[in-house]
Amino acid sequence: MTTAPSTTTDEAPKPATPAPSKSSWAPLRPLVLRLHFYAGVLVAPFLLVAAVTGLLYAASFQAEKIVYDHELTVPVGERKLPISEQVAAARKAHPEGTISAVRPSPEADATTRVMLSGVPGVDETHALAVFVDPYTAKVRGSLEQYGSTGALPLRTWIDEFHRDLHLGETGRYYSELAASWLWVISAGGLVLWFSRRRALRKVRGTSGRRRTLGLHGSIGVWAAAGFFFLSATGLTWSAYAGANIDELRTSLGHATPTVSAAAGGEHSGHGAAAGQAGDAAHGVGLDKVLAAARAEGLGDPVEIVPPADATSAYVVKQVQRGWPTKQDTVAIDPSNGEVMDVLRFADYPVLAKLTRWGIDLHTGILFGLANQIVLMLLTLSLILLIVWGYRMWWQRGRGSAFGRPIPRGAWQQVPPQILVPLLAGVAVLGYFLPLFGIPLAAFLAVDILLGEIAYRRGQRSYGTGTPAQ
Repeated sequence: MTTAPSTTTDEAPKPATPAPSKSSWAPLRPLVLRLHFYAGVLVAPFLLVAAVTGLLYAASFQAEKIVYDHELTVPVGERKLPISEQVAAARKAHPEGTISAVRPSPEADATTRVMLSGVPGVDETHALAVFVDPYTAKVRGSLEQYGSTGALPLRTWIDEFHRDLHLGETGRYYSELAASWLWVISAGGLVLWFSRRRALRKVRGTSGRRRTLGLHGSIGVWAAAGFFFLSATGLTWSAYAGANIDELRTSLGHATPTVSAAAGGEHSGHGAAAGQAGDAAHGVGLDKVLAAARAEGLGDPVEIVPPADATSAYVVKQVQRGWPTKQDTVAIDPSNGEVMDVLRFADYPVLAKLTRWGIDLHTGILFGLANQIVLMLLTLSLILLIVWGYRMWWQRGRGSAFGRPIPRGAWQQVPPQILVPLLAGVAVLGYFLPLFGIPLAAFLAVDILLGEIAYRRGQRSYGTGTPAQ
């Protein structure tokens, strides 16, 4: 009797695997893949510069405290002198220019800053900060200062490098370009990662390009929320998108309010004999002005801005940008020291508050050292993602050259009911974010031109499929 040979498990025919159903996402994936690839390749150099300079800026706050320790701190004494005596000492050492603001010592071991504008040799957008010991009125030094956060030379240099590469207004285009595309690249990476089969996302046990892709995708997913935030907040004070955002906030009635600094009444300007406009000794003087602000609940740190002219008031504002934010402001009549107007941060419109918090979180101020550490981790993540992205491109060429680009023609696979609204949305975004819209239009124009050239040479590859990612 002949016995039929047994069939082993390996030899047994496997049941047919049903073909996966084609979802509405399927036609879009090649388009997103092509956009993510080209945006990553072309915009990544700008993102890399922004990430490296952003990493330096996040570290500059702590570096500033170390480098300028002598100017910023003093031994704690018994009693702080009146602010008018400290300012007089600063003016004796530096009679040049005019006083633009005074920041009384906010802590027991901190110096008082007297800011002078119009000082020869100092950038007109900067001020000369004179540091005074609040206990002895001795001047401990002077440094150039920039911005509302009181950045000293080291942080100012890094800040300007991050913002415009020290190229002025022209250089700001680079940072706006990076901010305009960071969220697009992040969003594209997210949808590509989550559209992959779960088995293809793992890193452990893989090698080569698949391992690089796994690392790139995993870190990108974890850091995506931070990238969206950095992109959105970075755009709020960019050249073009920032102007559009300001216009939108103004139209909605959510612009940042300001205190009324016009001194009114029949006694307006009568205190001018005590000093000239722009002088800290104008009218009733700094001591009474500071006392009036304290009576309105303005605690340290504060900044006193002298009247701009004979019809203006003193403005005293809180300058704590950390959490909890202290940004209350009062205007004080120089003729009698009475409070004329009060503006509380609690009364700011919602979008004005969100803008303030967003900028301060972006710059590492809102939560201090913890905020700065998170920013450094985000910028390091972005640097790694860019390096891994270029490495994947190289590995697509099997380690000897950069791989071929993603094939053209992906948009032809997208149904019109999806493609038309998508194009409309991109057009609107391009209008509000010019440095997203213009480069995208330029890329499309060049891509179409190259496609036509390839078509005429008989080399066009539309419809050839999309390589696996």
